[in-house]
Amino acid sequence: MKNIEFPQNFYWGGATAANQCEGAWRQDGKGESCADHYTTGTKEKPRRFTPAFDKNAKYPSHYAIDHYNRYKEDIKLFAEMGFKIYRLSINWTRIFPNGDDECPNQKGLDHYRNVFKTCRKYNIEPLVTMSHYEFPYHLTKKWNGWEDRRTIDCFVKYTTTIMKEYKDLVKYWLTFNEINTPLMGAGITMSLGMMPEQEQWLYGNGNNMSAQTANKIVKGLHNQFLASAKTVKIGRQINPNFKFGCMIASNVVYPYTCKPEDVMEAWKQQQRTNYYCGDVMVRGKYAPFTKDYLKDLGATLEIKPEDSEVLKNGTVDFYSLSYYMSGCATTDKSILEKNKNVFSTAKNPYLKASEWGWQIDPQGLRYYIDETYNRYTIPIFIAENGLGTTDEFINGEIHDPYRIDFLRQHILAVGQAIKDGAVILGYTVWGCIDIVSASTGEMSKRYGLIYVDMDDLGNGTLKRYRKDSFYWYKKLIETNGESL
Repeated sequence: MKNIEFPQNFYWGGATAANQCEGAWRQDGKGESCADHYTTGTKEKPRRFTPAFDKNAKYPSHYAIDHYNRYKEDIKLFAEMGFKIYRLSINWTRIFPNGDDECPNQKGLDHYRNVFKTCRKYNIEPLVTMSHYEFPYHLTKKWNGWEDRRTIDCFVKYTTTIMKEYKDLVKYWLTFNEINTPLMGAGITMSLGMMPEQEQWLYGNGNNMSAQTANKIVKGLHNQFLASAKTVKIGRQINPNFKFGCMIASNVVYPYTCKPEDVMEAWKQQQRTNYYCGDVMVRGKYAPFTKDYLKDLGATLEIKPEDSEVLKNGTVDFYSLSYYMSGCATTDKSILEKNKNVFSTAKNPYLKASEWGWQIDPQGLRYYIDETYNRYTIPIFIAENGLGTTDEFINGEIHDPYRIDFLRQHILAVGQAIKDGAVILGYTVWGCIDIVSASTGEMSKRYGLIYVDMDDLGNGTLKRYRKDSFYWYKKLIETNGESL
């Protein structure tokens, strides 16, 4: 920690997503989202998306940890840890149940107002994600989600509504969560709200998608870029003090060898998965490499004359990111087949992995922050970082030194990036409380600093327990990082 200091106004906190924590899926007029149609999976068995509900399957978003009804208890625990900020999402289908309703659902508006007022009671700043894998299923059936340009107007109506409603309670907004995941081989339904195709995957091969899928993805992303830009412009008119961020899933890719072809492959993957979306949202235009990338995908991007001006006038104020792991790129297909990692990369022989196979690389976070900050020179916010693993619950206690070590090493990397010159606004631990895993739908893949008594089948008391990491993070916040 020598010579590493965190700013006095640094935002320490935690993060959740509505579909993974709220539950109460039909309470107070909420409509169906795509997340409500994903079953529970396992490490070995992927989650299924079912257009019709299977009575023999479990749908974890339906119950989750009941944060919808227990938010006061949970936020009080966050305050006990000393949170300065709480990143959460508004579920679109609680505000407009079908996505295209004429009027908003008042009970949904009232709920989030109460949540934000509770945060303010404890001097916790809300950081609100407007769309976090909670796309209205009605619009999926009606227009195939973001493939249709008409979805832009529905989203902007929703975002305008919540910005006006909470203009005095919320300052920081993220328009779309991990907007780049479809380019990594994930999220065509979760993120883009499109009906699954035969080749649909949850986490798959983003380098080997069909031209048909690629066309849908780039079209859907373009529509999301426009919706984000329009939201930012309107938001600044509603409250000039609003701050808007993009949210990118960090895809840190190293060359598997120093062979020039591997080095170039790693560079291409980072350009395409990180900068394709980042450049549009931060710079207001597509990067020069887009032309060749689309050609390689076999995709065509249709941009209307007025789109360029919209994107230019709706750029974000800060860059937020999620970071969990890194991978290696190679042109040797035999290595990928024998040594496959997550997101179409190869495993790094120098790194250890979690129970779920996600390789642990704290220095990858420093590398990504430095690369990103020097490219864009706008403030960075680490919106997600955490370790998903099993915890042993014994006599009401959870000893998790492995999580403490993971967080310590990654927060040290954040401090090193600050020393390198990056301006970083804050850090929110992903899953500050145990929530349903997005990748597998399991509760046993736990990220939280607070244990929730619930198993993978939804059984349990839902009672909350403080883990050892809870007290460690509390001290870290109290000392503004000096206790590292």
